[in-house]
Amino acid sequence: MSSRTFDNKRSQQQSSSGFEFLKGVGQVAGGTLLSVAMLTSSIVAGGLVGLAVSFRNLPDVRQLRNFFPSETTYIYDIKGKLLTSIHGEANREVVPLDRISPELKRAVLASEDSDFYYHHGINPKGVGRALVTNWSAGGVREGGSTITMQLVKNLFLSRKRAFTRKIAESVLAIRLEQILPKDQILEMYLNQVYWGHNNYGIQTASRSYFNKSAESLNLAESAMIAGLIQAPEEYSPFINMNKAKYQQKEVLGRMLTLGWITQKEYDNALKQSIKLGKIRSFQGSALPYVTNAVAQEIARKFGREALLKGGMRIQTTIDSNFQRMAETTVRRWHERLLGQGLYRNQIALAAVDPRTHFVKALVGGVDPKTSEFNRATQALRQPGSSFKPFVYYTAFATGKYGPDSTVVDAPVSYRDGSGWYHPRNYDGGYAGAMSIRSALSMSRNIPVIKVGKSIGMNRVVETCRTLGIMSPMEPVTSLPLGAIGVTPLEMASAYATFANYGWQSPATVIVRVTDSSGNVLLDNTPKPQLVLDPWASAAVVDVMRSVITSGTGKNAAIDRPAAGKTGTTSSEKDIWFVGTVPQLTTAVWVGRDDNRTLAHGATGGVMVAPIWRDFMTKALKGVPVENFKSPSQFRRPKVN
Repeated sequence: MSSRTFDNKRSQQQSSSGFEFLKGVGQVAGGTLLSVAMLTSSIVAGGLVGLAVSFRNLPDVRQLRNFFPSETTYIYDIKGKLLTSIHGEANREVVPLDRISPELKRAVLASEDSDFYYHHGINPKGVGRALVTNWSAGGVREGGSTITMQLVKNLFLSRKRAFTRKIAESVLAIRLEQILPKDQILEMYLNQVYWGHNNYGIQTASRSYFNKSAESLNLAESAMIAGLIQAPEEYSPFINMNKAKYQQKEVLGRMLTLGWITQKEYDNALKQSIKLGKIRSFQGSALPYVTNAVAQEIARKFGREALLKGGMRIQTTIDSNFQRMAETTVRRWHERLLGQGLYRNQIALAAVDPRTHFVKALVGGVDPKTSEFNRATQALRQPGSSFKPFVYYTAFATGKYGPDSTVVDAPVSYRDGSGWYHPRNYDGGYAGAMSIRSALSMSRNIPVIKVGKSIGMNRVVETCRTLGIMSPMEPVTSLPLGAIGVTPLEMASAYATFANYGWQSPATVIVRVTDSSGNVLLDNTPKPQLVLDPWASAAVVDVMRSVITSGTGKNAAIDRPAAGKTGTTSSEKDIWFVGTVPQLTTAVWVGRDDNRTLAHGATGGVMVAPIWRDFMTKALKGVPVENFKSPSQFRRPKVN
């Protein structure tokens, strides 16, 4: 009695049943009862067909042939671990009928519509019983609804109890049974019905109530969950296990009466202990900074409606363990910086694989529970001197400059609108003639402005656009000092392109998106394009190595070749360190949400480089040491 299956052939559905165990029910009931039922069905059906003339404005059920219910979207890490689910009103995961437990199908039919495979949309016995009850009560007290009637009610009609709605249900149910096979109607019903706690459809309900898929439900669990349909929250085992057990016993008793289970199966199911899962529908995300960034990207590409109802399966580029390590590092350094006088500090971190431009870590603040604003992707902050490599790359790409080209660090003035602009170095002094390598490693301001003016600031803007920095910027004299707004992710992605010698793919936190049937909607397999000059890229990386070995970034030194740049704005509102090894590029920003000064004397080299070093040391544990390619391995561009 425990291995019943659906019969998919329409002719067999109408003549007997989709269940093997229903074949003998007609014999048990007797030929006379069956004849009376068929006669009554014809009379009621004929009457309803006549009434249907008055319901010309009812929905066209033919559209259900191509009906796709709204489904929950699921977001996973790169290894397939579920991070969160996103949905609108309905938390639903559609599952085909052959992946739903036979026990559950029997329990629902016993509870809701045991004659499902005999009637043609309405059940004469149920309708007659409901009419008598409602007439006696002077109003609608009992529905007499079949599963088909319940389905059309859920899909098309209001929930207000009225005789006219009941007639409309009946008309639509008859129409639906004329165009869809029984199994498809049952499948739609089981995926559409509300099971409580914002779970729509049997799959999400099964995972919530029993922490298992719908195909794994046993008889005891099936009877309990089937008993929820009439009043899900009232009979929920999460709220009242005694009521849930009472409903379970009612359903099992009905199945026993119908002869669909044996006395032994009935007794064993009642004795079986129920192991509950947990309410999932309103759980937050495990990694909110990541999942929120994913949701925003999906909404931009496909629209918010598709995100909430499209049933997407989204694989991210993030390893959840790696991400948690990054978040822990940020929280720990937040506390340390507080101890150093950097009050109300926020920290953002973005890590990108230069070879793929896949985002490997994305930390938007010190605590997503208190603020979900993602500073790694949404906060536009001034990069200060960490902008300078963009200027020097542009100079190298012209062929006129190289790492050892000489620039003079001396006082200079430029006409700026109606006045004059007098750039200064951070320390207020001047160092005279020096190489570009020394100028960048010591973060001198005047040399980079001179180089920028020499090659043309418009070219610097073009480089930034190529690197994906899209914030508004003007080709003004002060541009090389980073007086624009950028995000940490933009900075990490730009430096990653340098580290990959000019090859770039769009930075993304998403690997792949499919629908619930496995059809690919988005495939972000890297397709690198050469967007920068390889020699100039290798040269700027080579110069940035000096920043760490002998310049302002000494506190970022790790156990392998690394390149990077400190960044400090003149008012100490934003401090940075952006750095890279061949396998990982990371940008770390520290600042305040109110855009006030962190502390006088706060610099990227002193305060942020150690954070970068701490993170990279952990992130690269077990990763082989790799050297950067020398600029000599590439052809230097001709002067242009």
